[in-house]
Amino acid sequence: MRRLWHIFQTVLGLIFRHPLTGTSIISRLPDGRIVLVRRRDNGLWSIPGGLVDWGEDIPTAVRRELAEETGLELVKISRLVGVYSAPDRDPRLHSICVVVEAQVNGQMQVKDELEISEVQAFELTSLPDGKLSHDHNQQLQDYLNGLTTLA
Repeated sequence: MRRLWHIFQTVLGLIFRHPLTGTSIISRLPDGRIVLVRRRDNGLWSIPGGLVDWGEDIPTAVRRELAEETGLELVKISRLVGVYSAPDRDPRLHSICVVVEAQVNGQMQVKDELEISEVQAFELTSLPDGKLSHDHNQQLQDYLNGLTTLA
């Protein structure tokens, strides 16, 4: 009985005490604009992305999240921008975010209306002022500065 309890505790620990893995996609349209989404939960602009589903790899999650949140298609992942793992980077839970730059195309359209209220493309010179959701200000700034970050 004691052995079974130990196994049960280990499984619970794995499920509830380890960070979840997600991805953010700095999406570049052919004309160079960056695509951002407005989140419904806090009303802030955000880099598209989300959690990696069970059985997915990062590129598959990038393709799925991009389509769900923006309606756009992934052309190619251009580069790794960084891996962000600070326990307080997401106010909801401890997550590790793999951030990539991706070349995208298609028609912008919100598909996941429960999470996203708006999708819009911005010139680099006209990105929204103020706070982006989560730690996306840092992610975007690191990208614009050409950095590859482990934080």
